Amino acid sequence: MQAPDSAHRRFILQSGAAAVVALLAPGCATPRAGASSPVLGFTSVPPASDHALTVPPEYEVQLLYKWGDPTGLPGAMPAWKPDASNTAADQAQQAGMHHDGMHFFPLGNDGRRGLLVMNHEYTDESLLHADGARPGSLEKTRKSQHAMGVSVIEIARDRTGWHQVRPSPYARRIHGNTPMRLSGPAAGAPALRTQADPGGTRVLGTFANCAMGVTPWGTYLSCEENFQGYFGGPGKAAADAPASLSRYRVAPGAQWVDWWQHDERFDITRHPNEAHRFGWVVEIDPMDPTATPVKRTALGRKCQESATCTLTPDGRVVIYMGDDTRFEYIYKFVSRDAVRPGGSAANRDLLDHGTLHVARFDEGGRGEWIALQAGRHGLTPQQGFADQASVLINARGAADVVGATRMDRPEWIAVHPVTGEVFVTLTNNSQRGEPGRPGPDAANPRARNLFGHIIRWREDGNDAAASRFQWDFFALAGDPTVPGSETRYPTADADLFGSPDGLHFDSGGLLWIQTDMSGQLMHKGDMARLGNNQMLCADVSTGRIKRFMTGPRGCEITGCVVTPDRRTLFVNIQHPGETRDEGGAEGHWPDGGTTRPRSATAVVRRRDGGMVGT
Repeated sequence: MQAPDSAHRRFILQSGAAAVVALLAPGCATPRAGASSPVLGFTSVPPASDHALTVPPEYEVQLLYKWGDPTGLPGAMPAWKPDASNTAADQAQQAGMHHDGMHFFPLGNDGRRGLLVMNHEYTDESLLHADGARPGSLEKTRKSQHAMGVSVIEIARDRTGWHQVRPSPYARRIHGNTPMRLSGPAAGAPALRTQADPGGTRVLGTFANCAMGVTPWGTYLSCEENFQGYFGGPGKAAADAPASLSRYRVAPGAQWVDWWQHDERFDITRHPNEAHRFGWVVEIDPMDPTATPVKRTALGRKCQESATCTLTPDGRVVIYMGDDTRFEYIYKFVSRDAVRPGGSAANRDLLDHGTLHVARFDEGGRGEWIALQAGRHGLTPQQGFADQASVLINARGAADVVGATRMDRPEWIAVHPVTGEVFVTLTNNSQRGEPGRPGPDAANPRARNLFGHIIRWREDGNDAAASRFQWDFFALAGDPTVPGSETRYPTADADLFGSPDGLHFDSGGLLWIQTDMSGQLMHKGDMARLGNNQMLCADVSTGRIKRFMTGPRGCEITGCVVTPDRRTLFVNIQHPGETRDEGGAEGHWPDGGTTRPRSATAVVRRRDGGMVGT
């Protein structure tokens, strides 16, 4: 077995901003003596309300891989058609809609080539199709399914900047009809069996792909978030729907799209188990375009947000996950076995064995990880948990039983590369304290939490596998001029933000924060002074927070990743011009004129070639 410290060094090289083993003494909130203290030397960008992408004057921006651009599959590179008349077959070979979580995998040692792997979260049906959202058809359903999932593209840098390599032997599009494998304790369970897959181990596709993670052996973890809205059926919700569906808001009449009318596997009145096959973490090997993606059931089923990896002192992998829904939970998975040398081949089944935990945040800044194991903590057949498969398929229900803390939409999780401190964004929860809803608690202190907050914790004994932790607030976001906002930033001069969402630590310890204020609330009322969604950079050792980027009106900024040499930052601009959460858009970013708005990846570098964030 490889020595733990060697494994940690290799993990850093592979993932750049990936988490490593904690090095702080318990309860310490700042880096250990000798740790670097990055300086935020760039000019802060003011809040904006226009349809432009703005960065500090010391920086320059390129755009690459917009929705509809060819992925680079050899012999299959259909061009983008501005009228959205590309077919479903075309879309399966092009960039999907609404870029989200993303990672850069270097090729070679000079930092000039690599693979960019990114999620495509959802579709705006009115923009996706030349004739708009309705009426539907099987062709439009297939195009919608192909517009989500994951892209793998090859990129390279020359004197003119970064560009996409087309064609590329690595290029790949993974979408809603890509064959995949189910593995782990729930694979083959009766609740995962369907007419098309009586063994319960094979499934078509992934969609609603939001945040992500990177394993120490170099694979990509894509998170299936809001899968529930793609399943439907005729009539009212069945009164006898199992908790594994109702607890996830899967019900006839609740769908966002009409897939069920054209693709029967999404009709839960005919195929109720199909919905159990989504809501997982999907492991993808970006270096092998022939490798079958695997849904890892040991990590639990939920509206997955984040799958952030770190290592224990004895070399086991720990994965932190959020469930991005009001009043849902924060989880971690601890593998049974240590990471082995030999890359993905040597760790092919490592994520199939281990223990899933859920977090309870107590008063006084202490917390506990509660194991979600059948037969423990009340997870009995009488409660609906006959075996571990049933615990994992209904992880939300299991967390209810053990008394975990209901959080304000837990989203991205990041681990400091030096200290091991863990940070999580709680985006908002306007229903906190409303009639019939949980009120404020120690970790979610604000009723009607419009602005969101960031929590950090330190695992006891500097061990990511510990059962206890110490936690505090890094920031209670918002506008302090709003009466009753209870806003609290680490320093008095911090730039303001609301609805923190994406998080990323670069290898120097700078924390990149992206926001996702609702299109329905942006520029209005309590949100008026915060402007468009933005990206900020924080030096957590000092608490300084500076605004680095503002996005086009209506967009979400997400999917940030900094290259290992810290000279390039990639970030996704999602749904530019969106006017409401349910779709629809104004503006024409990035192509201008009268074009359809398109999600795109922005490439940001200092004009002098220095490190980003300085």
